Amino acid sequence: MMSFLAYALAALAEIGGCFAFWAWLRLDKPIWWLVPGMASLAAFGWLLAQVEADHAGRAYAAYGGIYIVSAIVWGWLVEKQMPDRWDLLGGAICLLGAALIFAGPRPALG
Repeated sequence: MMSFLAYALAALAEIGGCFAFWAWLRLDKPIWWLVPGMASLAAFGWLLAQVEADHAGRAYAAYGGIYIVSAIVWGWLVEKQMPDRWDLLGGAICLLGAALIFAGPRPALG
């Protein structure tokens, strides 16, 4: 459960940080938007490193599904872009893939 929380918070931090750069470059927000954006991206890196996983690559791969669904939710709640059935189906497939990567049975090493 803690891994899911770390993934969810990391996704929020990454999307928020990237959105700060988007807003500065594409929405004409002031350059100071980059300061909280950079702090948010640093928090993202720290949060993702808190996930209990044997290998960083596997933690990052499983995170991808959470990030994709979080980006869809961000678009809906922050940018007022209602997800369509393809967004929802794609997000569900990504979550299934993330679950398989994160919790799939693996042979014991030894």
